Amino acid sequence: MKRLQNRIAESGIILPVAAVYTVLIWLLAGLVTHNWWPQLVCLTASAYLFVEISNSNALIRIRSRMVTTTFLILTCLYPEAFASLSGGFTQLAFIISTLLLFHTYQDRLSTGIVFYAFLCISLCSLRFVHILFLAPVLWLLMETQLQSLSLRTLSASIIGLITPYWFLALWFIYIQDFTLVWQHFALLGTFEFPYDYTQITPNQLLVYCFLLILSVSGIIHFWRNSFEDKIRIRMLFGFFTLIMLLVMLFIALQPQHFDPLIRIVIICASPLVAHLLTLTSSRITNIAFFVILAVCLLITGINLWTLL
Repeated sequence: MKRLQNRIAESGIILPVAAVYTVLIWLLAGLVTHNWWPQLVCLTASAYLFVEISNSNALIRIRSRMVTTTFLILTCLYPEAFASLSGGFTQLAFIISTLLLFHTYQDRLSTGIVFYAFLCISLCSLRFVHILFLAPVLWLLMETQLQSLSLRTLSASIIGLITPYWFLALWFIYIQDFTLVWQHFALLGTFEFPYDYTQITPNQLLVYCFLLILSVSGIIHFWRNSFEDKIRIRMLFGFFTLIMLLVMLFIALQPQHFDPLIRIVIICASPLVAHLLTLTSSRITNIAFFVILAVCLLITGINLWTLL
């Protein structure tokens, strides 16, 4: 029996509505006043690539645009992050890398694709060096979930990570000053223990807790019903699940990196939440669908009010 929740999730108009809603939130947050056009371009490109990830991999086993719609709505939860061009680039680079890695599924000879996937991670690390911590995680997932890790693809990934720094090294050799290089990589070993959690804003805590509850609900739903999905989809959702949980843990341990890392959480949480909202049809989930939507609007409104 299809409920209103299902009719909305399967509607073709839901993504355009979410896009208009996103632009409206950006305008209210100060898009024109603060000239956040490059940041909006990053989000637009990210949303387009999310459509590609969803369609090319059939993340939802029925025709639905809910994955990208969920991504846009969750992105609007934290308008304070709109101002960060570095955060927008981090989001875009991670989505490109994910899209490329998904194309390597069960292909241990896909050296070119792996090179470009890790090149994106490396380019992102020029602004946010801590994303390099995800490289070992991606290698693990390439072996366990994507089944594409081999000596060749591992070598390609390492070359991809090194390439931007190789070209920068030529410049630093020319000027004979490596101070910036050491300072950049020294940040990888900089941890704050114990961290003063009083510096975390109530808005950040609200967004974090809501995404955690929503994501865990999506994880539980998916793995309880994963037998209905193909093995490939289970592997890809395992990819999203592990990264989301690890990044959530990283934020809890080092919350000073909240702004760029919460974007990765949103990327990984969106398919899990979309799967939950699209492929359930009980009376409880129908009510939960509108409760979740209302809470999203409420949190966005609160954060907008605080920002303005």
